[in-house]
Amino acid sequence: MRASPVVVGFSLILLGAGCQRKPAETVEPAKLKLFQPLPAVAAGPAGPPSEELVALGRMLYYDPRLSKSQKISCNSCHDLSRYGVDNEPTSDGHKGQKGDRNSPTVYNAALQFAQFWDGRAADVEEQAKGPVLNPLEMAMPSDKLVVAVLKSMPDYVEAFRRAFPNQKDPVTMDNVARAIGAFERRLITPARWDKFLAGDQQALTREEKAGLNVYLEAGCQVCHSGALLGGDMFQKLGVMKPYPDQSDPGRFRVTKREADRMVFKVPSLRNVEKTAPYFHNGKVATLEQAVAQMADYQLGKTLSRKETEAIVAFLKSLTGEIPAGYIQAPQLPKSTSRTPPPDLSD
Repeated sequence: MRASPVVVGFSLILLGAGCQRKPAETVEPAKLKLFQPLPAVAAGPAGPPSEELVALGRMLYYDPRLSKSQKISCNSCHDLSRYGVDNEPTSDGHKGQKGDRNSPTVYNAALQFAQFWDGRAADVEEQAKGPVLNPLEMAMPSDKLVVAVLKSMPDYVEAFRRAFPNQKDPVTMDNVARAIGAFERRLITPARWDKFLAGDQQALTREEKAGLNVYLEAGCQVCHSGALLGGDMFQKLGVMKPYPDQSDPGRFRVTKREADRMVFKVPSLRNVEKTAPYFHNGKVATLEQAVAQMADYQLGKTLSRKETEAIVAFLKSLTGEIPAGYIQAPQLPKSTSRTPPPDLSD
């Protein structure tokens, strides 16, 4: 687990609390060094992907035939037209089954240091395999069936050949994951915040700048900084006092280390205005509630209503632009008589 300078950060915050403050709408440039603007694309393990690979990944992302019922696609739970989420506490999977964790946004996800709430996947390529084979989600019983479905459609076979021209038999589960990952690596949403970081003082309103100062004074940047304002570390949920819902042990499920109990990946705050409900279990309905709870359990602070509203105003400046042309749903290859039919069994 990456270390978090929580105690040191809290001490510095408390020591500085009594210092004379500048006008609320003035942000000290030195404090902005904690943040970076978004890159244009998330670099992949093999360098920039080809257009053929991205096109294949787009088709696979939208294709419900990668699920056992042939009703669920990646886009079902990570709707690209809705900031990459479905706005449900937990998503509907095979035959309406529910998982126990909220589906996070796929926008900017490829820039994060690990995937899933517990960090069990290293990158979006590894992550892409999980839902397809998860019995509660897309529920495909095996890699073999996924490959059989894809090989039953000549247009898919040709698309794989174009995307992986040097492979004799390119239709594999690993290549499915590589293609979906390549598509997701361009799901980047620059916001007004990025313009502000680049020097445009008019990109944020006076209220948003004031909210940024409250955000910094509260100590939110201890975990939520960098290009994503999060997404680059693990942290215990309940640093200052125990979080009341202990039913999900977090990263402990992966490592079995007691130190990882109630430890989760710190989520990015990019587009957080649009990705309710919040937290790993999706039980926090509003952004105001999420901000107040994080201040309480993580920072040991009780925010006033005015302070909470100020932070929320700043967070809205992180809402980015959805790449409408890039996410347009593609025409999918047609099924054939050899395509396995939907399976609605348990």
